Amino acid sequence: MEKKTKAFELQKLALQAPQQLFADYQTTSAGLSTADAKDRLETYGMNIVASQKPLPAWKIWLNALKDPFVIVLILLAIVSFITNDIEAVIVMSLMVICSVSISFYQEYTSQKTSINLREMIENTSAVIRDGARQEIPMDEVVPGDIVKLHTGDMIPADGVLLNSNDLFINQSSLTGESLPVEKMPLTDDNRADNANKPAVDLPNLLFMGTDVLSGQGTILILKTGKDTFFGDIAKSATGSKAETAFEIGLKRVSALLLKMIAILFPIVFILNVITKHDVNNAFFFAIAVAVGLTPEMLPMIVNSNLAKGAQKLAKEKVIVKKLSAIQNLGAMDILCTDKTGTITEDRVVLMHYVDPFGNENEDVLNYAYLNSKYQTGWRNLMDVAVLDYFASKKKTLPFDTVSKIDEIPFDFSRRRLSVALSLAGERVMITKGAVEEMAEVCSSVLINGEKVALTPDLIDQMKAVNIKMNQDGMRVITVAQKPIDSDVIRIADENNLTILGFIGFLDPAKESAITAISSLHAHGVTVKVLTGDNAIVAQKVCADVGIDAERYLLGSDIDSMSDAELTEQAENLHLFAKLNPMQKERVIGLLKQKGHTVGFMGDGINDAPSLRTADVGISVDTAADITKDASTIILLEKSLQVLEIGVQEGRSVFINMMKYIKITLSSNFGNVFSILIASAFLPFLPMLSMQLLVQNLIYDVAQLAIPWDNVDPEEIEKPVTWNMKNLLHFTFLIGPVSSIFDVLTFILLYFGFHYNVVALQGNFQSGWFIVGLITQTLALHILRTKKMPFIKSNASFPVWFTTTGVFVVGSIVSLTSVGHFFDLHLLPVTYWLIFPLIIIGYLVTLQFAKMIYQKNT
Repeated sequence: MEKKTKAFELQKLALQAPQQLFADYQTTSAGLSTADAKDRLETYGMNIVASQKPLPAWKIWLNALKDPFVIVLILLAIVSFITNDIEAVIVMSLMVICSVSISFYQEYTSQKTSINLREMIENTSAVIRDGARQEIPMDEVVPGDIVKLHTGDMIPADGVLLNSNDLFINQSSLTGESLPVEKMPLTDDNRADNANKPAVDLPNLLFMGTDVLSGQGTILILKTGKDTFFGDIAKSATGSKAETAFEIGLKRVSALLLKMIAILFPIVFILNVITKHDVNNAFFFAIAVAVGLTPEMLPMIVNSNLAKGAQKLAKEKVIVKKLSAIQNLGAMDILCTDKTGTITEDRVVLMHYVDPFGNENEDVLNYAYLNSKYQTGWRNLMDVAVLDYFASKKKTLPFDTVSKIDEIPFDFSRRRLSVALSLAGERVMITKGAVEEMAEVCSSVLINGEKVALTPDLIDQMKAVNIKMNQDGMRVITVAQKPIDSDVIRIADENNLTILGFIGFLDPAKESAITAISSLHAHGVTVKVLTGDNAIVAQKVCADVGIDAERYLLGSDIDSMSDAELTEQAENLHLFAKLNPMQKERVIGLLKQKGHTVGFMGDGINDAPSLRTADVGISVDTAADITKDASTIILLEKSLQVLEIGVQEGRSVFINMMKYIKITLSSNFGNVFSILIASAFLPFLPMLSMQLLVQNLIYDVAQLAIPWDNVDPEEIEKPVTWNMKNLLHFTFLIGPVSSIFDVLTFILLYFGFHYNVVALQGNFQSGWFIVGLITQTLALHILRTKKMPFIKSNASFPVWFTTTGVFVVGSIVSLTSVGHFFDLHLLPVTYWLIFPLIIIGYLVTLQFAKMIYQKNT
């Protein structure tokens, strides 16, 4: 009902005359004063929606408490408190506080970092304040502001259109419609005709969350932030992000561990009641076992890894807007990229201005300059190159007076730009654009000052000129004109133009791109170029940087292909030319459906759909607002080399997360067997509940350093993805190794040292306590790498520091009177002589089991 009310209110406002709105909002066409805008910002608040607002600290703390493993620990602590097992309550409380505090700290600092990084790439709006145009952060726009819009701008808030010039808006984020919608102000003549239209269909109403595809306009801001139509949708949609493959896999593992806990708790309890006839001790031991199986550090390990990765990438000038994008970077096996600025220098230089037959011609330059100078829309690199060239050569125009009449802005479907000028009193429309699209609207050519109708022979001669320029690596633009007699020009007027000639631009390949692409290929990432540019130009650039582009696909070919046909071509080809935005998006979508993790790198306005579709959308901080908004990763330096570092860091983050998951899952699986065997055959508990809890707490501390562990170079050579089958294979092979040595330890303590009666259970428990603690800790060093540990691959200093700490604490507890607090007994010297043999035997066996696993995967 609220959504309908907001839409209804906007609809009523949009139907009012502009002068009435100016009066209601106490503003004018000259905009607000700075002081008035400041007061309104305090009244209405920042122009941000629910999904953009940072979470308060207390909510982050509550979210950390909501983790299923933390909840299990809290429930077990409550049960222990009810049953008066205060020592267990203290240990479990420490575990909860430790896990929640670290998770809270990581999430809180990650949010602060994200906010700081977001401010670095803050989107802006062009507002009229104090009668002058100013660029201000989008979140500072207030009701009553007058905002100027151009191609590529995001609509900062809900507003009514005051004036427009061929303004086309992308409303897909609100309506789902992919086709752009033309917007124009209402007039007194058509206001009544629009009275019954829904708010989203009103031609003069623009909404936050939409963007300008082409044209210009001016709007009066009506609603901002949470009061906007988009803000209302965002409020109800907050938190409904699609899960990544890693998050899905993590949930499966979590569910598996929770099932193990739920099944094992009653089995261990019943088994120990039957064999030991002690309900209390059996109950507390079962609780301790459940705690031991709970990976309470899992959320902290995941958050630490992602936050560390984001901070490291920030130092490399890579801003991660969404932490989950780091996982996708590591899994990325195909990178689709635009050509301009990514594998080229992004410094377009005007090289040639020629007549239709390839001869240098000053008129072609003059008309191209006029077109670039007097257009007010999106000024691309080629416009800048024309203006810079004209200024650097100190050229002068052959016209006494030049005044602007009208213009038709550039858009990505027409791929043309027209301006209407009065040149010394003569009205003329000058149009420049892509060769193919210009050919559709030209009917004649200027030869020696004379207009000549196009013939097949003339067309062939001009094609030859274009091909020659393309083969030299130049992008070619056609310049044309025609006389007009009107004060207004429309798209329909772009016909029967006369070709003046061509201008050629060179955007040379980057030297750094050659090395970066070679390295990406070596790391298992296939690079594909998706460009709207000419195929021949793109083909030469691809060849220069080491991309196989002998065969390519054109946008016109794609439209006639079925999804199955295009999927096959998309996997095998590396160059796609003359693509429109929807064709780029289609190629990326089909590659994703085929099971690839696809990244897309681009900075053009037309790249926004592809950036949203890709698993990893990569843009640069100088891109258009809508482009940056659609991206998950922003590069402060437009370079594939920087991205290569990001890929490697993404894989390192993934590998370190998987270390904890694999070690935890296999260790817990092994403990299941050990505990069940001990519970079935021993006349006493293999370990007291307090001892098990203390052992688990000490071991948890050792794992805190995993996010800062070294990663072997071989581990990040290829894309890393979640593989549940391999994870279970690892668990079932590695887990039983610890059980085997647990049982051998049981046999040694029971038969060798004769700790086989209740009176000597403390000695038995002490022996297994230290073996379990040390083997679990050293297993981290064995399983953290595929190589020979300690010799060919060594852990980082933080990991060595925490694991050494375990040895020190374990020694203090086992060899001093401190152990008496936990009912641990001092063991004879003969045990400590045999102890190293158990440890060495375990490590050697574990290494062999790991090698067997690696051979079979």
